[in-house]
Amino acid sequence: MENINKKLSFKHYLIIGSMLFGMFFGAGNLIFPIHLGQLAGGHWFSAGIGFLLTGTLLPLLGIIAISITRSSGIYDLAKPIGHRYATFFMILTCATLGPLFATPRTATTPFQIGVATHVTASQEPWYLLGYSLIFFLIAGWASRKPTGIIDMIGKLLNPAFLILLAIIFAIAFTNPMGNASTAKITSNYQNGAFLNGFLQGYNTMDALAALLFGIVVVTSIKSLGQHDPSAIAKTAAKSSLLSISLEAFIYLGLIWIGATSLSYFNISADGGIGFSQIANHFMGVPGEIILAIMATLTCLTTAVGLISSFAEALHDKFPKISYRTWNLLSCGTSFLIANMGLEQIISWSTPMLMFLYPLAITLIILSIASPLFGSDPIVYRTTTVFTIIPALIDALNSAPAVISEQSLSQTILRLDQLYLRSGWTGCYQP
Repeated sequence: MENINKKLSFKHYLIIGSMLFGMFFGAGNLIFPIHLGQLAGGHWFSAGIGFLLTGTLLPLLGIIAISITRSSGIYDLAKPIGHRYATFFMILTCATLGPLFATPRTATTPFQIGVATHVTASQEPWYLLGYSLIFFLIAGWASRKPTGIIDMIGKLLNPAFLILLAIIFAIAFTNPMGNASTAKITSNYQNGAFLNGFLQGYNTMDALAALLFGIVVVTSIKSLGQHDPSAIAKTAAKSSLLSISLEAFIYLGLIWIGATSLSYFNISADGGIGFSQIANHFMGVPGEIILAIMATLTCLTTAVGLISSFAEALHDKFPKISYRTWNLLSCGTSFLIANMGLEQIISWSTPMLMFLYPLAITLIILSIASPLFGSDPIVYRTTTVFTIIPALIDALNSAPAVISEQSLSQTILRLDQLYLRSGWTGCYQP
């Protein structure tokens, strides 16, 4: 009989940990900690701890949830709530990670880092149009039939990117731009640094990605000789210690650098501009150019993965529509949305993340705890019902004015205020 609890070596844990880091950390993950540090200022550490919960711990729990429930993907994981809900949640998650927000961001992030700071405001839309067109033509071509070349480029770029980041860290730590502890604190972070850091962690979208891509990690662990769900969960947890530790160090370092940068720069509209300014400060124009090229290539490999995953997931669910059609839809929509600009993409993605993340968090917790209540659908459905209402209100609270100021939205938000005396209200701090 096959030993389903085969003992793995440290090398195996290292391989899985490296895979996890490569899946969840990209150039886009650099901009949000920088921006958070500028917003939190002297409260950078407490904001950083909140950020780490949603940016590192929650994705790990998502993978553990996949392994414990033996799910084949996000649809399977949410199926105890109901088939219609599982389809609804899967489509929203795929769209968020795909052409609505995450995929367009793979083009706008390196553009902000490498191009936006070198052109005038009137030139920026035209440069973004040309840049994003070339970017998604390449991504669309590569994702038609992804090959090992893209994976190989990613494996080469990630270490090189980390080396460049390590150089910036070394300079920043030995010759800091300012004192982070005395940096100016914005109003929302005066008393709510931890909570707002927790909410800023939503922008990484890594918890949602874990639900979509977690099966890849589980399959990899199975290929190493482990098949028991509890053993797979333990292996995922152990192998993730290296990945989580490295991510946590990078995130906290970037948040600290963001706070110290306030001695030289104003709070940037987004972390892309802030990171470009910091790179230029420490390494000059050559360092900024190298960073921009590597960010572009790294984000390109991420875009290929997101486009392919989106097309494959929806083709599997709706097989009458070909993979190529879903691929073209993802590339075309991503190109159009990318030209809204990074700041607009972030502002419009916030309400979607405020809605999806509480549902994802409860789904992950329920899945991990499912052996305790026998995966009873009533528990899943009841918890989801009590989660979806405040999630919707938080989404409306954080939505752009064109939505939040509509009469229906205002009516719902006013009703929310009636619950203040009963001790409940939405948690978002605008």
